[in-house]
Amino acid sequence: MQDVPEEPTIRNDDERDVRDVPDATESTVAAGASEPTEATGEGAGKAAEADRPEARLERAVRVAEQALIEFEIALETFRIEVENFSRLHHQRLGPMYARLDELDAMIAEARAARSGDPEDLRKAREARAMVQPMPGVEELFHDWLDSDGLSPEAAAMLTGQPVRPPKRVRPSDEARRIYRELVRKAHPDLARDDTERARREEFLTRVNAAYGRGDEPLLEELVAEWAAGPALKAPRLSESEELYARLEWLSQRKEMLTLVAKELEESAIGAMLRMAPDDPDRLLEEIAEQLLAEVAGRETELAGLVE
Repeated sequence: MQDVPEEPTIRNDDERDVRDVPDATESTVAAGASEPTEATGEGAGKAAEADRPEARLERAVRVAEQALIEFEIALETFRIEVENFSRLHHQRLGPMYARLDELDAMIAEARAARSGDPEDLRKAREARAMVQPMPGVEELFHDWLDSDGLSPEAAAMLTGQPVRPPKRVRPSDEARRIYRELVRKAHPDLARDDTERARREEFLTRVNAAYGRGDEPLLEELVAEWAAGPALKAPRLSESEELYARLEWLSQRKEMLTLVAKELEESAIGAMLRMAPDDPDRLLEEIAEQLLAEVAGRETELAGLVE
């Protein structure tokens, strides 16, 4: 992935750049571009109805809504990959980094003991201080919080439930397919009143949590739950003022999400994921292999110093 000014470059599941999804302005132009065909009688009446400014604007709103939903799906899947990668990076590689810090301290101390040089002694003290630094408040709570509040691990500990960390950075293809379909059907941006929006937001919170863990059985249960839910009222044809306001809201939300996507991509973990967009789990294995090689090299160096 490459950075493009003002547009995120995370890819959706059809391997298209998110920037290829039309924005609200483009949607409006597209919806109004077609010319009415000549017709008579009932056909002419339908054509006239379809060509009303409100009808064209209604179509533009629907196109813009679907474009925004696809954008949010791509953003949310990437956010989950970033969080899963961060957790797995800490779980799998944290002990190796700690071992490297310990070996660096032992090597520095061995050199200082041999030389007695004040500079070597200073370096040894600094290396030892790096092994167990005093954590700050943010570090203390890092593993307890994520972008949705309490992490699944923290919530499980507080409620007495078993901890279920993610097994992979990227959930399976089937989990991704189910997730995309659920989001497209239940997205809060499709709600037309506050009650319906609240219901959809609560439902998608559970969908996101299940997808983050790659829990296919639970996602299947959520598919059945949504299908059995209350029937939605058919949206009425809005007046021009309301439709224009809706398009403006969609455009503003797209701009906000673009900034969120840019922050994710430019984060340390996001940058690492861009190194292996097709197989992020393999990237963890490669980093682990590199760290093991570094540990072996440090141990050899230390052995030579203490002989």
